[in-house]
Amino acid sequence: MPGGNGPRRWAAAGVGPLLGARARRRWVHLILGGALLMPYFLLAEVVVGLMAGVGNVLGSPRLTFAAYGASLPLVAATAVFALVRPMSVGAVRALCGVPGERLADGPARTWRARGRTSAWWTLHLGVGAAVSGMSLAVPPMAVVLIALPFVPRLREVPMGDGWFAAAAAPYTAPLLGIGLLCGLVLCAAAAGALLARAAPVLLGSTAADRLAAAEERAADLAVRNRLARELHDAVGHALSAVTLQASAARRVLDDDPGFVREALAAIEDTTRRTVGELDAVLGLLREGDGADGAAGPGPAPTLAADLDGLLARSRAAGVPITAHQDPEPPGDWARLPALASREGYRIVQEGLSNALRHGTGPVELWIAVRGDEDGTRRELEITMTNPPDTADGAKPRGTGGRGLRGAAERAALLGGRVEAGPDGGRWRLRAVLPLGGEER
Repeated sequence: MPGGNGPRRWAAAGVGPLLGARARRRWVHLILGGALLMPYFLLAEVVVGLMAGVGNVLGSPRLTFAAYGASLPLVAATAVFALVRPMSVGAVRALCGVPGERLADGPARTWRARGRTSAWWTLHLGVGAAVSGMSLAVPPMAVVLIALPFVPRLREVPMGDGWFAAAAAPYTAPLLGIGLLCGLVLCAAAAGALLARAAPVLLGSTAADRLAAAEERAADLAVRNRLARELHDAVGHALSAVTLQASAARRVLDDDPGFVREALAAIEDTTRRTVGELDAVLGLLREGDGADGAAGPGPAPTLAADLDGLLARSRAAGVPITAHQDPEPPGDWARLPALASREGYRIVQEGLSNALRHGTGPVELWIAVRGDEDGTRRELEITMTNPPDTADGAKPRGTGGRGLRGAAERAALLGGRVEAGPDGGRWRLRAVLPLGGEER
């Protein structure tokens, strides 16, 4: 009957917090703390024994508690080491039933966090040692008391002169033994609940931890965005060019074999070049990670070294391109800052990719270095225009997709800007990248 489960549920609700799975795991956590205290206790025992002139400290309850108290400052001092907090957090997550998001990750970064970790370490080991001692001493004592009325030989065993001997009456001893076991369970449950409540306070994230975690997430996101930009620009342009070249070759396959051969050669050159750019992209993402001392990949493409090849590959895809450069090559292009030259190349590459995918006519490209007469402010200006694709009722492009957003991000990283949109019946992309006071 449904009502018959009521007493059983009440019993489970009453016993669960004391002997349930979570309570048992917390008990194990406390015993682990007691085991970790033993090296400190043994060291303190030696010191206390020498000071008291006693060989066996454990023979005196007063000296035993003195050694226990002397071990706690040693525990607190060693908690400043970096490994203590991660180890404690792992144990709490596994055994105390505390949600992981309420605890900090990694070592303590500030002295305040180290102080909180020290308080936790001392609390865990100190309370754990007390519960461990009770767990070792109480069960044998309780078993003797419970069995005392039923085993006559136990009554002949000397019980000592303390309260244990006075309480060991044959008919009251079992009640005392059961009470001791219940008291042990209650103490262990209370100590486990205490540590579970203290863990988020002492092992929780500090403001420095939250700031470090946010910075780590931001850095990871920046790396992922950088990877997305580099792959989009390097691979996207190559795929656009190869697609147009293959499509043109397919249309004239039977009529113009010479053009087909040229298109296939251009495809081969484009793909080979793209593999090299992929190596350069991976090299950029691994900057600063050269612990093995191995030689990295080739340099990333730049305006100074690779613009002519980019224009040639784009022209081979069938798009007329007129380029205007100021100063004219070789000029001072090699003296551009490496970062500006690299990002400028990617912006030009993205503009040409858009022209290949969406344009219908010739592309006009202007690249110039502008600056004040005294050279205090210099900028690299890139402007590209081409007719948009509006055939068959197609709408002109808006402000661009991922590629143009990536170009804007590249420019923003250098303190520059990118503008893209319709301009007098043509599509116009303009980027301005600051170069600082002088080129180098």
